[in-house]
Amino acid sequence: MPQETIQVLDVVLRESPSWNYVTVSRSFFSTTFGHRGDIGEGLECWRGYYQSLRPTQMGLSLNIDISATSFFKPVTVVQFVLEFLNLRDTSRPLTDRDRVKIKKALRGVRVETNHQEDQIRRYKITGITPVPMSQLIFPVDERGTRMSVVQYFMQRYKYNLQYTSWPCLQSGSDARPVYLPMEACKIVEGQRYSKKLNDKQVTNILRATCQRPQQREQSIREMVLHNKYAEDKFAQEFGINVCSDLVSVPARVLPPPMLRYHDSGKEKTCAPSVGQWNMINKKMINGGIIDNWACVSFSRMRPEEVHRFCCDLIQMCNMTGMSVNPRPLVDNRSASPNHIENALRDVYRRTTEMLGKQGHEKQLQLLIVILPEVSGSYGKIKKVCETDLGIVSQCCLPRHAARPNKQYLENVALKINVKVGGRNTVLERAFVRNGIPFVSEVPTIIFGADVTHPPPGEDSASSIAAVVASMDWPEITKYRGLVSAQPHRQEIIEDLFSVTKDPQRGNVNGGMIRELLIAFRRKTGQRPERILFYRCVHKFMTLFSSRPFNGTA
Repeated sequence: MPQETIQVLDVVLRESPSWNYVTVSRSFFSTTFGHRGDIGEGLECWRGYYQSLRPTQMGLSLNIDISATSFFKPVTVVQFVLEFLNLRDTSRPLTDRDRVKIKKALRGVRVETNHQEDQIRRYKITGITPVPMSQLIFPVDERGTRMSVVQYFMQRYKYNLQYTSWPCLQSGSDARPVYLPMEACKIVEGQRYSKKLNDKQVTNILRATCQRPQQREQSIREMVLHNKYAEDKFAQEFGINVCSDLVSVPARVLPPPMLRYHDSGKEKTCAPSVGQWNMINKKMINGGIIDNWACVSFSRMRPEEVHRFCCDLIQMCNMTGMSVNPRPLVDNRSASPNHIENALRDVYRRTTEMLGKQGHEKQLQLLIVILPEVSGSYGKIKKVCETDLGIVSQCCLPRHAARPNKQYLENVALKINVKVGGRNTVLERAFVRNGIPFVSEVPTIIFGADVTHPPPGEDSASSIAAVVASMDWPEITKYRGLVSAQPHRQEIIEDLFSVTKDPQRGNVNGGMIRELLIAFRRKTGQRPERILFYRCVHKFMTLFSSRPFNGTA
């Protein structure tokens, strides 16, 4: 069936829900679908469903799944600001930083006035005034008579404004602005919040929508019945009949592969059960070595609690196969969550000086970070450690670090081992000739590539291309990754291959693929004879770069 025909039928099936629900890309949302949960900072999550018509081996299939996204709560703008900025004292003026945050959050949002009961008007917010409402004066007639916003509302509407130290919302253009007091405006219901959510909001929306497979199946069935496709007049006009039953296909559960651990452990192999296994009586097949490490805590944990946690964690690392110095390079440090970057840089400086005095050229190998009780700092910590300082970090939640159990310590040890270059386990079949199809026969490298785009509303930010490749064979357990910034929302990866002109050498081949191929050869001592390339392919996307690559690795 031609793609154009499928697109037309897809549009037909989307017409009715487009009239009844809030449309976000290929999904539809409504408060009638049940759950409507507060996720914090003036936002709430709505449930909905994703719908698309796809050609399959069974014919045309309607793909439906449950989805959820964030919306502005339909509250007064004052209430939104209080929640968004976590304010308690409404009498204090907003800072410049507060105004910038509010302007960024509310730009483009529709509000309706509530100071006139018999006349409700709607406006789209374009900005925030730079001065508080008490200082805001504007012309009220053609003669140039000027009046403050506070005076105007009292004289015109007999409305006594309370939040005079706060700025006004601005609608219209800069040449002809319309000033709207925040307390006289309410956010119109059904507006999606398209900007990036913080960690706490993401957790809340996942917690509110997480379902067991059986529950999700039931929700999908109920959604199909709720949509009443059989009564859809547009579908009837085009002769479309949607079956209300889910498709049934034959399936089987694949047997899990056998895992191999180090020979020094009591158990050298392990057969996972229902996707789970543990480290009891096992040791990592390749334990990492850590000669120097440090710890910084941004939590309210007492110093003795931090010390005890570090001792327990390091002991677990050594018990499971790693070789870790039991003493930190410098004393554990506690710091305020308000000074995260300064504290991280100070620890890095102190450890670098200590290693220099000892005559070592190595840098800090591991920084254990105990996070603050209030979420939201994880991304900043990772950025400073990995991007600015170039050190390996392991973040731990204080509620786990204060009372660590054996299973938690084992899981953290496994994460640390991989980060410092070790390997936890490998597939037993990797050491058997032809044990892993398409991999074990000849030296093979496996690539994975994708492009991440900035969230909606970010019109100038670069897209980020990432390519990873396996660095060992035949185990295929270690990977190396490269990232590259490229033009906004461009899906084709620019830096996969590159050719530059050199006056003496002529054409010089480069790019991420070549760099990873060379790294594979250095690690394994072999050139790959087979390449497996996994690429997240989006609809209507060209898979390969249009530029030929004629070089060799």
